[in-house]
Amino acid sequence: MELGIHLANFTYDGGPQQLAPTLARVARESEAVGVARLTVMDHLWQIGGVGPVENDMLEAYTTLGFLAAHTEKVLLHTLVTGVTYRAPGLLAKQISTLDVLSGGRAGLGIGAAWNEEESLGLGLDFPPTKERFERLEETLRICLQMWSDDEGPFDGEHYTLARTLNSPQNLTRPRPYLMIGGGGERKTLRLVAQYADACNLGIAPVTAHKLEVLQRHCDDLGRDYATVEKTAIAGIPPGTSRDDLLGTLRDAAALGFTVVYLMPGGPDPLRMVELVGSVVEEASGLQEAVAG
Repeated sequence: MELGIHLANFTYDGGPQQLAPTLARVARESEAVGVARLTVMDHLWQIGGVGPVENDMLEAYTTLGFLAAHTEKVLLHTLVTGVTYRAPGLLAKQISTLDVLSGGRAGLGIGAAWNEEESLGLGLDFPPTKERFERLEETLRICLQMWSDDEGPFDGEHYTLARTLNSPQNLTRPRPYLMIGGGGERKTLRLVAQYADACNLGIAPVTAHKLEVLQRHCDDLGRDYATVEKTAIAGIPPGTSRDDLLGTLRDAAALGFTVVYLMPGGPDPLRMVELVGSVVEEASGLQEAVAG
């Protein structure tokens, strides 16, 4: 099992003036202890469950560029980008730029967006659910086209691009890592089966059913279910012990997850990085242990 650290809380000891040096240390120390991935939310206000909306929140792709400059090996992506937050051509270009400047370490995590309050508050488009999913599929197709040798036009229902030129092209071949977040059974998991390298779900009793649905979509589309990476996200609130964390990871392994993104809570993320580092080696053997 690979471990990632998902950075969702930016209200740290020392306030905003300490955000940059703290994030730089988090990035370097995460990599040093064996964390394989660093991700951030794609939100502009803080979300419920993490903190009040007024709490500190950093724009995702600026933050990923900063993290790229302070790391050498970790995969970097959002968990996950809201499809309505950026024009697809710009989004594809942002990923390619991050991939080139990070030496081939960028990915795209994407979903249909859900935060209406944030969107309306900052004047972002937030169409009805059906249209957001239509835009999600078109965005996936645009990104894949821009990350290929095809620089021709794209003419969709919601987006029209006259020329999908993308230069410089990604260093990652054949294209950057692509994750679709969410567990919607009719649309989201079908899009995973059709387009993505990975899904992202919660660690919960319903997950086994969600993965069965994903497998059916793969079967319907002729996709090998084993080629879809199963990833999960889990919080690590202050007070979490090493045994607590290992228990969470064992639960994830039992459900079939091979990657878990751990989300530090509280104002001292460096302490959580140390905790995650203490279980990296044991986590790497969990799949075999569960299977055995």
